[in-house]
Amino acid sequence: MTTVGIIGAGHIGSALAEGLARRGYDVVIANSRGPETLDDLVDRLSADAGGSGASGSVRAATAVDAAQAADWAIVTVPLKDLADVPVEPLAGKIVLDTNNYYWERDGRIAALDEKRATTTGLAQAHLPSSRVVKAFNHIPAADILTTGSPAGTPDRRALAIASDHADAAALAAEVYDAFGFDTVDIGSVGESWRVERDQPAYVVRQNADELRENLARATR
Repeated sequence: MTTVGIIGAGHIGSALAEGLARRGYDVVIANSRGPETLDDLVDRLSADAGGSGASGSVRAATAVDAAQAADWAIVTVPLKDLADVPVEPLAGKIVLDTNNYYWERDGRIAALDEKRATTTGLAQAHLPSSRVVKAFNHIPAADILTTGSPAGTPDRRALAIASDHADAAALAAEVYDAFGFDTVDIGSVGESWRVERDQPAYVVRQNADELRENLARATR
């Protein structure tokens, strides 16, 4: 059974943990305060997964333990905390990056303000031996478990990915489909700014054609 390490237990991390457990994955989730602070969340997510008849599980761990246990991982921490994400335990693994830049929370980052970098590019630079893919950054957490639909559904919601690694992009697309979303591949991490904060495709409900149009309308 596949184990997914989730580093970050906020709204996005919690929603993804619940959705993955429902779909039969074993989830190891971590936050910055320690696994003992996640007892209530783990109990709730485990009960939800069990109630849905899923065979997956959820347990809490440290960030290092979650990274080590992972077959693949999700990093969903505030951008200001990216430097705290363990590097070596994620080496050689695919990492889904949900990060967004909120200067009000993260402080000013010159490379982003000056359009010389992207948030996922910073994640890939921090995790040089991992294969990072941008995913789930432009959907509200509350929509992750409520707006998906089966493949082929007319007007199915679409989400974007961006990666420099084909296998990482393929995995993210597979996860999107499992959650009920079509995939639009932006291409390289260098183009991932097109789906960042304040761009037309950011946190709006759109099908694949609309998403492509919004990505093309993006300006930097």
